[in-house]
Amino acid sequence: MHRTLLSAAVALAFATLPALHAQAAPTTAATSSAQATTQLPRGVIPSHYDISLTPDLASNSFAGRATITINVTRATDSITLNAADLKFAGVSLSPAAGGAALSATTTVDNAAQTATFRFDKPVAPGMYRLALDYSGVIGTQAVGLFSLDYPGTGGNEGKTQRALFTQFENSDARRMIPSWDEPAYKASFTLDVTVPAGQMAVSNMPAASTATLPDGRQKVSFAKSPKMSTYLLFLSAGDFERAATKVDGTELGVITRRGAIDQAKFALDSSAAILREYNDYFGVRYPLPKLDNIAGPGQSQFFGAMENWGAIFTFEYALLLDPAISTQHDRQEVFATAAHEMAHQWFGDLVTMRWWDDLWLNEGFASWMESRMTARLHPEWKTGMNAVGSRDAAMVRDSVAATHPVVQHIETVEQASQAFDVITYQKGEAVIRMLEAYVGEDAWRNGVRAYMKAHAYGNTVSDDLWKQIEKAAKKPVTAIAHDFTLQPGVPLLRVGEPVCKNGSTTVALTQEEFSRDRPEKKPLAWRVPVIAQIAGNARTASTLVSGGKGSITVPGCGAVVVNAGQSGYYRTLYAPKEFAQLAQGFATLSPIDQIGLLSDSAALGMAGLQPASSVLDLAKSTPAGAEPQVWQRIAGVLSGFHARYQGDDARQKAFDAFAIARLAPVMAQVGWTARAGEASTVANLREQLIAVLSELGDVGTIAEARRRYAAMDSDPAAVPGPLRKTILAVVARNADAATWDGLHKRAQAEKTPLLKTNLYMMLAIAADRGLAQRALNLALTDEPAQTTSAGMISAVAGRYPDLAFDFALANQEKINQRVDAPSRSRYVARLAGGSSDPAMVGKLNAYAGANLAASARGDVEAAIASIQDRIKVKKERMPEIDAWLAQNGR
Repeated sequence: MHRTLLSAAVALAFATLPALHAQAAPTTAATSSAQATTQLPRGVIPSHYDISLTPDLASNSFAGRATITINVTRATDSITLNAADLKFAGVSLSPAAGGAALSATTTVDNAAQTATFRFDKPVAPGMYRLALDYSGVIGTQAVGLFSLDYPGTGGNEGKTQRALFTQFENSDARRMIPSWDEPAYKASFTLDVTVPAGQMAVSNMPAASTATLPDGRQKVSFAKSPKMSTYLLFLSAGDFERAATKVDGTELGVITRRGAIDQAKFALDSSAAILREYNDYFGVRYPLPKLDNIAGPGQSQFFGAMENWGAIFTFEYALLLDPAISTQHDRQEVFATAAHEMAHQWFGDLVTMRWWDDLWLNEGFASWMESRMTARLHPEWKTGMNAVGSRDAAMVRDSVAATHPVVQHIETVEQASQAFDVITYQKGEAVIRMLEAYVGEDAWRNGVRAYMKAHAYGNTVSDDLWKQIEKAAKKPVTAIAHDFTLQPGVPLLRVGEPVCKNGSTTVALTQEEFSRDRPEKKPLAWRVPVIAQIAGNARTASTLVSGGKGSITVPGCGAVVVNAGQSGYYRTLYAPKEFAQLAQGFATLSPIDQIGLLSDSAALGMAGLQPASSVLDLAKSTPAGAEPQVWQRIAGVLSGFHARYQGDDARQKAFDAFAIARLAPVMAQVGWTARAGEASTVANLREQLIAVLSELGDVGTIAEARRRYAAMDSDPAAVPGPLRKTILAVVARNADAATWDGLHKRAQAEKTPLLKTNLYMMLAIAADRGLAQRALNLALTDEPAQTTSAGMISAVAGRYPDLAFDFALANQEKINQRVDAPSRSRYVARLAGGSSDPAMVGKLNAYAGANLAASARGDVEAAIASIQDRIKVKKERMPEIDAWLAQNGR
């Protein structure tokens, strides 16, 4: 699943499910023998589901019949499975070999999301068919079986169109199918659905037959699926178009609402190239006959795309490229999202984690493959340098007490939902990148191939992977992997004074721990793979620091760059003299190491481990001709300092003057107008510089954006598609009431879902507090799309977290209706995370105590850590920035 690309996802009070309990996992050929966490009684194992569904969009409900082939392994007088918001009309159990059916009484436990069927006499061990007639609810948020509305086009102009989709990860197949809704219970599926005439129905497998019913509706039956987990099942129906191509014998398709198929061409072409690469890399060909990617309008606070086997679902903003609004960054995200979800067809679908403890086996690997494939197929984008930013996102969470290990014990559905976070994704990806660099690309690939072959169609735990990697690499991978995945935290390597002798330089390395809120704690111990080089020297050396101490000798003499290439998951702290030497030769470092040094300097400075102003020394000395990604990092750092001064106008203006003076010449060099043949990295830098300079209050940037916006209707060239979102954001951020009203009218009149959603999101970023309140009020009306409201509130929280938090608490019931269920234990906490008010800590604790189980407070704890860190930095670190500005600001 691709994490949402929109504003932070989260949600309100949610009744916690009972704690799960450990019992023996269902037996499959590739399932580990250890016990798996489970919510269900054991002794009944499903092998096949035959599902028939009839949706009724007019009543937002559906009728279903499920016939489940099960193996009863020990005598029992009841069968319990997962069911949520389902009503049962009939239940019977028949021997698979034939014989009299047993009827049952049904008990539904809404809190536990289960249904139990009790029989008059014990059911003997053997094979049976459990037949269930039931009905359920079609929701309006992206969970279970849900519908999405959008304005009609062409012959449906002026009409609201509605399409059906499903989203089952992590625990929501039970909302459409009574099932053993846990990843270790793999089974095959056949599915049929009855839809209105003219609609296209899509599932994991190709349609096997289509029959026209007497009333004109169509009954579409799909071919039998391979064994897979319930959360990977998919169904969709609507007025769709499809484009397809053949790749290595697989039919590869994209499916969109009617009229948008041309906007999916880049995704289809990219997917074709990606599939060829993955077939080779994994050593196991994609096993299904087809692979579709289905676009849906709207958004979710939980995810951006989902890896349903053979039928990926992706929100339109992450799949379609509309020339009226799409940017180079959007293009790269479309590619990355496709690469991520397609990687899941192996890591997650073919081989699935046994339980949510090892979710990172799905998400960390898909994130790593996404990055690897983007860099391989589009080297001109230079996305390899994004690895530092991805790693940093994980380290922000991982350097406070409110973190968790990559492999974490999951006991509740809420905990499983909360596991989809930066530790699972970004830290997981960073650890894989580090281990691949340690063992080598070939050995890593060979280990992955062996893992795929050994566990195809089965379930695994992390050690199953480490076993294969270690065997292929002949290096102690498991011990290192355990250090980085079974315990939380970020290693810190303190670099000693370099000693040059006989043409080589040796430095001592001491391993500590980088902690932003517990500097006094005894550091954990890691075995840390290290790569180093002399600045400007291409030759590298490597070592493994263990036991807390080590050293490395690198060829050449000069300033030593530790973590050369930035593949390591650790912070690097240089002594002042050595840092000054690196700063002086900053231009000689490779671009990724320039970004790494900027990153470490900013983080270590804010933590009080080196001068807070060190990163500004680097920013001041960076040449205008540095790589665009380096300038993007600098712009991000300066924007971050600007935000730290929020609420202190005089100090903020003094800093902004320096930041504008540093960035404006780079913007002048880049220009507002794209040049023929310019690098994609320049296009991305242009977007960011316009955004950051306007946030800093640069008069020229704001005036130019307003000029272009005013001319947009009469001169389309004034606002080219790749700059439309950027220019509108500047105008919206600096809007007065009249401008806000004008944007609101544009949002109301817009027919294209992508553009319409973007305009409503723009209304929520106004700097004027009164307009921010208007956006909050608008979000809870029926005017924005149901899936847009929560995103608008989160956007307001980007500037006014306290306002958004208080608004959410005052409107819990309405917001619950607009937030998808997996996000409901996270939403409010994430709204508050940007606050600098000490009182917010008490508010969050009160909210959690009243609404959340103790096991579901991870995001509340993370938000509190963020608030406390922001308060501490403003008090203790920002005065250093003031002093530096007084000496260097001009």
